[in-house]
Amino acid sequence: MVKQRGVSLMGLIITLSILAFVGVSAAKMLPSYSEYFSVKKIFKTMEEAGETRGTVNEIRRAYDRRNAIEDVKAVQGSDLEITKEGDETVVTASWSVKIPMVYNISACVDFYATTAK
Repeated sequence: MVKQRGVSLMGLIITLSILAFVGVSAAKMLPSYSEYFSVKKIFKTMEEAGETRGTVNEIRRAYDRRNAIEDVKAVQGSDLEITKEGDETVVTASWSVKIPMVYNISACVDFYATTAK
């Protein structure tokens, strides 16, 4: 007698349910992570262009100009923390995003971007 092998219907349903949950969660979190990488990109281009060497107001205006292109909603120029460490100006942004997942369950993600090396 040949022993049957393969995936049972119940195993398939459970596997597909888990994959669907992970996929939907990733799709809901994608815009938040996209904004995080946009902020990091803005900081990098500001450093390369030498725009982090001015006054606090100049740095915030430079961020807002670049943000007009990237369209980051979570962080504005007024939200930036600008400090001086030695001869280097450090620009930092930190923010939290609450992402509704299912019914009354939400994911809270904290982001931190800085120009410090």
